[in-house]
Order: sequence, then C-alpha cells, then structure tokens
Amino acid sequence: MKLFLRFKKSFVIVLISLILLGIKMEKLRAQTDTTYWQRGAKGTLTFSQVSLTNWSAGGENSISLNAFMNMFANYAKGRNTWKNTLELGYGLVDQGDVGFRKSDDKINFSSQYGYQLNPDNNKLFWSTLFDFKTQFSNGFNFPEGAERVKISGLFAPAYLLISTGLEYKPSEFFSVMFSPTSGKITIVSDQDLADLGAFGVDPGKTTRVELGTYLTANFKKDIAKNVNLESRLELFTGYDENFGNIDVNWQNALLMKVNDWLSANLITQLLYDDDILIDELDNAGNVISSKPRVQFKQIFGVGLSYTIGSE
Repeated sequence: MKLFLRFKKSFVIVLISLILLGIKMEKLRAQTDTTYWQRGAKGTLTFSQVSLTNWSAGGENSISLNAFMNMFANYAKGRNTWKNTLELGYGLVDQGDVGFRKSDDKINFSSQYGYQLNPDNNKLFWSTLFDFKTQFSNGFNFPEGAERVKISGLFAPAYLLISTGLEYKPSEFFSVMFSPTSGKITIVSDQDLADLGAFGVDPGKTTRVELGTYLTANFKKDIAKNVNLESRLELFTGYDENFGNIDVNWQNALLMKVNDWLSANLITQLLYDDDILIDELDNAGNVISSKPRVQFKQIFGVGLSYTIGSE
C-alpha cells in the first residue's frame, strides 16, 4: 500500500507539472513577440484497465496509467537558429496483486544553437548542442521471494552531453549533426549505486567524464493525414581504450490524432551502452552473468491529448 501511495503521489505530481508547464507556455506565447519564435506543446494521458471475475480462460486484473508531454520553443532569425525541446514521461502499471510499479519515467531536455555557414546555403550549419537526460523517481528490481532492490533514481543516472560540430539539413523534416569533439558526463548521485559502479562510473565515484565522437540524426514529419512520425538516433563513442564501442539511443514516436481530444501513440526506445551491465538470472534468481545488452522499451496508448501552438 505504501508503494502504491508513493507511486500515486509521483504520478499526480508529474501530471500536474505537465499541465502547469503547458499553461505557462501558452501564456508566454501570448505575451511575447513571436515574430521569430515557434512555440508549442503536445500532451497525452492514457489509461487502460482489465477486470476479470471468474474468468475461466485465466488472466490477471491490471491498470495502467501513462502521461507524456513534448514541448518546444524554436527561434530563427537571419543566419541564427535555436531549438529547444523538453520531453517528460511517466507511467504506472498494476498487474495482479503486486501493486503499482513504474513503467515509464523520463526527463529529456535538449537545446541546440546553429549558425548558417553560408548565407546563400541554408543546409549547412555550425551547431552546438546541450542535451540532458534523467528521470523523476526511483526504479527497482523485484527479485522473486526477495526484497526489492533499488537500481536507479533522480540523477542516478543522469547524462549530460555537450557537443559542437557540423549540422546538415537537406530538408525541413530531416537533419544530421556530426561532432568529433563531444563531452559526455554520466552522473550517479545515489552513493549506494555509485559504490557499486552502476551505469559505468568507477566504484565510489559519482561522475564519469568521456570525450568522444557524437552523431545524431532527426526525422520529424507527417507521414499521413493526422499521423506524425518523430525519430531521433544518437550515436557516441569515446576516445579511450574502448574506442569503436558505440553507445546507441534510438527513440521513435508515432503520434496519431483521432480528433482534437483523442489520440493514439506508439513510442519506442532502443538503448545500448557498453558501460551498463545487465544481469542474467537463473530460475532461482541467482546472477549467472553480467554484460552489456540491448535494452528496448515500447509504449502504446489511446487516450486524451491536447496541442498548444503549431510547428
């Protein structure tokens, strides 16, 4: 019950934050000169429930809640561009008698400045990128027959990337940025996790700094009427003894608008980080091996949505 109340409180806080941020952005949009700015936000709230009583085919009762918001503020004047994006997501699921557990949790902020190299060529820019990722609340593993184990939390981990290089924009909906000089900082603010060397930090240390090469590709376009596809691929390799081992973060969001208030969304994320070790367990819950593995997350939801501003 305490676990449910903590998760319920976190979900309510996140939901209220999403609403307040959306309202604040709309007020700013109305009060500020938007000649050179494009601002907007998209938010969704999805809910699903399965309730079974004397169901002979079997199954378990379940409830799931997911909130997601994407906000942007983009500036363009002369040869200067400045793109800002904030993505927030949080989800809970209760299946059977285990109580509510977290199913999604992310805070992603990205700010990118670009300068058009040639006034007669609007496809090539010198760009500097600031990117920050973390989560709202603690994450746990739930070994069978054992106490839950904390494996993550706010700023544990957090990833800060600062990068500068060339950006190529062959069209309005696609761009590629390459940077041979990038800095990636991994933060593990929880000392217990840091002592274990979680997320690639040296045991006992709370940060890890890497210098390396970074490439990102972005695609955002309406692929059909009321269907928008957003895709972002990020690749990073450090200039160290593991040069050539590529960290991958590939996010996709298929946003399908039914009407002004109803939408369906499919969100996926594929991760691979050579520094993050995933345990393989036997049937008794004992660790057989720990090694880097491909991580994959998929969220599909149908629910309420709203849009502020336009792109």
